[in-house]
Amino acid sequence: MGIADDAVEVRAQGWRTLAALHGLIDAELERALAASVDLSVVEYTVLDALSRQDGWHMRMQQLARATALSASATTRLVNRLEDRALIARVLCADDRRGIYTELTPAGRELYERAHPIHDETLARVLAEAAQQPELAPVVEVLAALTPATSSAP
Repeated sequence: MGIADDAVEVRAQGWRTLAALHGLIDAELERALAASVDLSVVEYTVLDALSRQDGWHMRMQQLARATALSASATTRLVNRLEDRALIARVLCADDRRGIYTELTPAGRELYERAHPIHDETLARVLAEAAQQPELAPVVEVLAALTPATSSAP
């Protein structure tokens, strides 16, 4: 195996480690959110993205990017959430072809209940993963990317 092959293997191993960590996180989030608030991870992701809009809405293509789904999968997801009265579609006033999505009051309330469950589960899984030698380096990198929060007022 040459130097170039070694570099490829190092990157491949890094990718496998990242995928393993993602799989652990995703499975635990899926379980916790489904059991507590009857949401899937991708449904939570939509509510989270819309909650960050400060009263504004998002175009369908923005939601597709936020959820890493295709346009058709995003449409099906939005239909499900709309059927549950968690989000609403709004026609763009400037461009009648444009469709926006926004949280309904019920969607905001469910998101407010789901958010701490999501964050607590994520923190727990990352703490557990940090104890596994093969996952610890990735967890350390993630922690280094997270801006430190200040306790000062």
